Amino acid sequence: MQRQQNGSLVTTEWLAAHLDDPDLVLLDASFKLPGVAPTAEEDFSERHIPCAQFFDVDAIADHKNPLPHMLPPPEVFAEHSSAFGISNGHTVIIYDTPGLMSAGRAWWMFRTFGHVNVAILDGGLKKWLAEGRPVTHEVRSRTRANFVARFNPAKIRDKAQLLANLSTGAEQVIDARSAARFHAEEKEARPGLRSGHIPGSLNLPFNLMTDPATGEMKSPQALRAAFLQAGLDFSRPAVASCGSGVTACALVFALHLLGKEDVAVYDGAWAEWGLPGSTPVEPA
Repeated sequence: MQRQQNGSLVTTEWLAAHLDDPDLVLLDASFKLPGVAPTAEEDFSERHIPCAQFFDVDAIADHKNPLPHMLPPPEVFAEHSSAFGISNGHTVIIYDTPGLMSAGRAWWMFRTFGHVNVAILDGGLKKWLAEGRPVTHEVRSRTRANFVARFNPAKIRDKAQLLANLSTGAEQVIDARSAARFHAEEKEARPGLRSGHIPGSLNLPFNLMTDPATGEMKSPQALRAAFLQAGLDFSRPAVASCGSGVTACALVFALHLLGKEDVAVYDGAWAEWGLPGSTPVEPA
């Protein structure tokens, strides 16, 4: 199934024309912070793009880990994907409500488990609604499939690796949180966390990847300029971080569109690094 922009970004026009394709599975991966009402799943129950199923970032996670929505074991991801009716031969299209906030997280999870036939809807539900396209509250069931997850450890980093990187500087760390949170000018939404950032890290808020009016991805030229302005060296590998591992994936997706693949995600993110303890924080 031919798609646009190196196979990873599709337009609303393309999706509307392919909604009924039997080898396409559509997922709504919208996400909200705990305590925000209505929840993303409640929004989905009210309206979503026809044929979509809800990809719950919090549910499809490692529930043995106390940190929020950590990457699940391969067998858990495979079970959820199979229940969605996804096999390794299916095309997966992912969207979220604003355009690119949490869709990147689901996209990254599929690619981390070896499924490259996955794309994001440019502009998400925001653009779909702005164009007057149909939505529904009905969920169309799919026949269970067989998904085999093949974990790629190169896509993910943990705290120990980030601590070691403080000495080696082998990988650039780029943080997708707002500038106010990065510079400790604004408190973290999750209680009990310190404020600031990983020493030596760069900052590029995830919302700068998209046009605020439409939710669509900015042009490749604009994306590259934003990363360069943030200080990213495209010739060196990078690790993306954020508040809890969700919006970091928006940066990974944007870099993927620019052809840069040597980018991992610090899955624990600030939800782990910012906990009281010995991890160094700037500003001190």
